[in-house]
Amino acid sequence: MDPAPDETAVQVRAATRADLEAIAALDTGARAAHHHARFPGTPFDAPAEHLRCHRAWSHALHREDTPVLCAVRHGTVLGAAAYRGRHTRATVKLDQLHVDPAHWGTGVGRALHTACLHAWRSAGFARAVLDVRWHNHRARGFYAGLGWRPDRRPAPDATHLTLRLDLAPGAPPTPGSPPAAR
Repeated sequence: MDPAPDETAVQVRAATRADLEAIAALDTGARAAHHHARFPGTPFDAPAEHLRCHRAWSHALHREDTPVLCAVRHGTVLGAAAYRGRHTRATVKLDQLHVDPAHWGTGVGRALHTACLHAWRSAGFARAVLDVRWHNHRARGFYAGLGWRPDRRPAPDATHLTLRLDLAPGAPPTPGSPPAAR
């Protein structure tokens, strides 16, 4: 008898337009949690932020050059990621990776990251880059634990840090990923 599939496992799949509202809501929730952790007691305009997130994800979902993935458990979207290749096919940029705060630390972000790595390596990208806010220590720790390192290039502004991950064959494996086949 085959073992039953793990019903608690996160499934990562291509996002569809039907996922837009759930993705915008979890992104807004993640941004609100980060804002309230950094600025306790200050207001956060959730309706305006939700509209901004909705527009950004709608734009991403309609672009053919921006794959959007979502992490789902029991039919509920718990996280999303979007990325695109740069003007050179050597570099891919992780534009967004967000997880519903109620599911932080449960493997949802790692599952999305692993799916992105697989897609990037399959497409032949040699490196990945992303921008993270300087003060977002939680996200910086998450990416550092997955092998991302500060890039030598200047960040887009003084509030961000650009991180880089080598994807080329022979690059050190990403922590937590299965060893490469020999």
